[in-house]
Amino acid sequence: MARIIGLEALDVRFPTSRRLDGSDAMNPDPDYSAAYVVLRTDADDGFAGHGLVFTIGRGNDVQTAAIHALSHLVVGRDVDEIVADLGAFARSLSADSQLRWLGPEKGVIHMAIGGVINAAWDLAARRAGKPLWRFIAEMSSEQIVAQIDFRYLTDALTPEEAFGILKRAESGKAARIAELIEKGYPAYTTSPGWLGYSDEKLERLAKQAVADGFRTIKLKVGANVEDDVRRCRLARATVGRDIAIAIDANQRWDVGPAIAWLRRLVEFDIAWIEEPTSPDDVLGHAAIRKGVAPMPVSTGEHTHNRVMFKQLLQAQAVDLIQIDAARVGGVNENLAILMLAAKFGVRVFPHAGGVGLCELVQHLAMADFVAISGRMEDRAIEFVDHLHEHFVDPVRIRCGRYLAPSAPGMSAQMKETSIREHRFPGGAVWSQ
Repeated sequence: MARIIGLEALDVRFPTSRRLDGSDAMNPDPDYSAAYVVLRTDADDGFAGHGLVFTIGRGNDVQTAAIHALSHLVVGRDVDEIVADLGAFARSLSADSQLRWLGPEKGVIHMAIGGVINAAWDLAARRAGKPLWRFIAEMSSEQIVAQIDFRYLTDALTPEEAFGILKRAESGKAARIAELIEKGYPAYTTSPGWLGYSDEKLERLAKQAVADGFRTIKLKVGANVEDDVRRCRLARATVGRDIAIAIDANQRWDVGPAIAWLRRLVEFDIAWIEEPTSPDDVLGHAAIRKGVAPMPVSTGEHTHNRVMFKQLLQAQAVDLIQIDAARVGGVNENLAILMLAAKFGVRVFPHAGGVGLCELVQHLAMADFVAISGRMEDRAIEFVDHLHEHFVDPVRIRCGRYLAPSAPGMSAQMKETSIREHRFPGGAVWSQ
């Protein structure tokens, strides 16, 4: 009988601020970082589970400490029991009364729980010999419903409704798996659009993105409206009218200024405005959506939990949403959010970039296509070409599309050399 014998949490940071990679109006100098999770087992096969929580530098040590604080809930548990009921495992972490007081279900503790839950799913998929997207997609409708915590959701989504959505998606599932393997999943790229980049670099990278097959690029906005007008005009002239341009304010504005600012950018045929105001302000997003229509409004990257997503959808505050593999309580809660989006008929454009987020969230989007929504050509996963070389099973992009992972697990495992060199503060990259 195999047991969990260790919960490791490592502070791994990458100095992306040196080239302003990832820079935006609210985060001008991020160092992409991971509180990296490893679930160690005493199994003869040596399988471990891998996960991470994404941060942007300072505070990664706090996130790592929060993961360590979960050890008493994880170490010593039976691996077979965890794998057999990942829904119960997830609920056992999020329901701990004393840790719950620190949220509830939000912030550093909830993200730590999500990192551990993702590691458990990675372990389960590895033991099954399947990539996580396929591990989820090949579950029965009953099994997927069992993963979801419906507490606080039943006024918007009941277990019976979720089961109905999944049952309808069962038809054609094998064909969708074959389509996904053959064609991959659409991607869009933020690589040209970081706010700290020069106009020359924006133009050069936008041309490259189009040449690489991307049909949508995203620009960061929100620091200076005249700069945003100039950069949007440059991008539109560079990529032409056939390529979509999205923009992302990273929570920069109050409601009134957001509406006024965005009206200056309407002429550039914006595909969506992402995070125009506080991610907690459901009614603010609804007001902005009304004020800038028909420009679509989106949020989700910093949305705490399934309850916030439920309210955004109920209030008709968004035209599309982002999910994030490392923001909420792991795979289970993201399945709940995907089910809510399917119920309300709202498109999902998963947030990625950072370090490891592309690797993780591709599995959730692909599972959604196969087993939940049955759709992918009217949506796309964000892609940023940063730091993939540090992963054992990195994302693969071809002609602007994510290729379906084939290796077992959630693609979260980092290379030992990368961990050793980027450990903070003693790794070679930082000690130099």
